[in-house]
Amino acid sequence: MAARRARTRVRRYCAANRLNRFATLTYAPPFCLDPRALREHVGTFVRTLRRHLGVDALPYLWTGELHADGLRWHAHFAVGRYVARTKIECAWPYGFVHIKLLGDLPYGSAALDQARLAARYLSKYVGKSFAGQGQGLHRYEVAQGFAPRREGMRGRSSEEVLAWAVERMGRAADFVQSSAEWHDYQGPSVVFFSWT
Repeated sequence: MAARRARTRVRRYCAANRLNRFATLTYAPPFCLDPRALREHVGTFVRTLRRHLGVDALPYLWTGELHADGLRWHAHFAVGRYVARTKIECAWPYGFVHIKLLGDLPYGSAALDQARLAARYLSKYVGKSFAGQGQGLHRYEVAQGFAPRREGMRGRSSEEVLAWAVERMGRAADFVQSSAEWHDYQGPSVVFFSWT
């Protein structure tokens, strides 16, 4: 349940901030075997990167992942602007860096489409089990002050609320489902709308 909530938040954060550049930060020997050390290193990396870019704030999201050996850690990181590889390498002195713009999408795809692709990659890593490692730690970290803004709307019917949401989103919902269709659901009546 926690992993599902985390994946949803990652997707929303990436889309809201157009995080369309995806990076992997790995270690050269000695490798990182401690998830707390990984968090300390990535925190230092972000502060150093902001200093190199000359900005006080930078929307980003990162998550840790264990290598297949179940011992060594590395990080996946997303930003929404061009950052010279040399600046990233300078800010990450622990090993190797790979970064790419997620542009392998159909012609005419916008930054939002690229950000959604990055969100799919990152949410996959966020959803992986820590398998006893990193217990009590967050599955991912984000820059503060860039959380998507929530909008609320009250209406007399689900149709009225859907009409408002369609106007706000600019197109019809891709998926609509009523809680009446959910087996064993015992809460208040709910209608779920989503846009891809």
